[in-house]
Amino acid sequence: MKTSFHSLLFSLPLLIASVAFGQHQTFTVTPDSSLVAFALAGTGHRVNGTFHVKSGTIDFDPGTKKISGSVVVAAGSGDSGEPSRDKKMNSDVLEVAHYSEVTFAPTSYQGTIAASGDSTIQVAGTFALHGTPHDLTVPMQIHIDGNSLTAKTHFVVPYVQWGLKDPSVFILKVAKEVDIDLTLAGSVTP
Repeated sequence: MKTSFHSLLFSLPLLIASVAFGQHQTFTVTPDSSLVAFALAGTGHRVNGTFHVKSGTIDFDPGTKKISGSVVVAAGSGDSGEPSRDKKMNSDVLEVAHYSEVTFAPTSYQGTIAASGDSTIQVAGTFALHGTPHDLTVPMQIHIDGNSLTAKTHFVVPYVQWGLKDPSVFILKVAKEVDIDLTLAGSVTP
């Protein structure tokens, strides 16, 4: 009986560690399958466009609700379909010569991530734009199918309030906030 008790004491930490380790997962973003879409309202018009996701790796543990990593977007990849507008956006507003990346680094989440199927969570983290970090919490819809994961969110960036230049000129006025729709697709591994 003493041997069996010692065996249990010895194997219990290993069992707990293997269960905890099995819950940790890494989501690796596939840039070509991911997209940042933006929409900016203006006087009598609406500008729609996209930015390119450069990279992204998110580590998360559904058991402990820990999350870390980052998603990196190329600031100079903005494409609204109008080259002169994009050039002004890159040089005057985003200043991509000095701030070439926009990043989001998650720090925590609320909700439950299902092992497969759909989940909705709230992700909090640091959104770095124009070299300045901002706290941001976004709702995120997650779909897991085997080793494929897709994460989608919509949020608003108050870019003028956050210190970027207002591109409004004379009678052409634009909103001080931009709508962002982010879709991240990639693979998830234990």
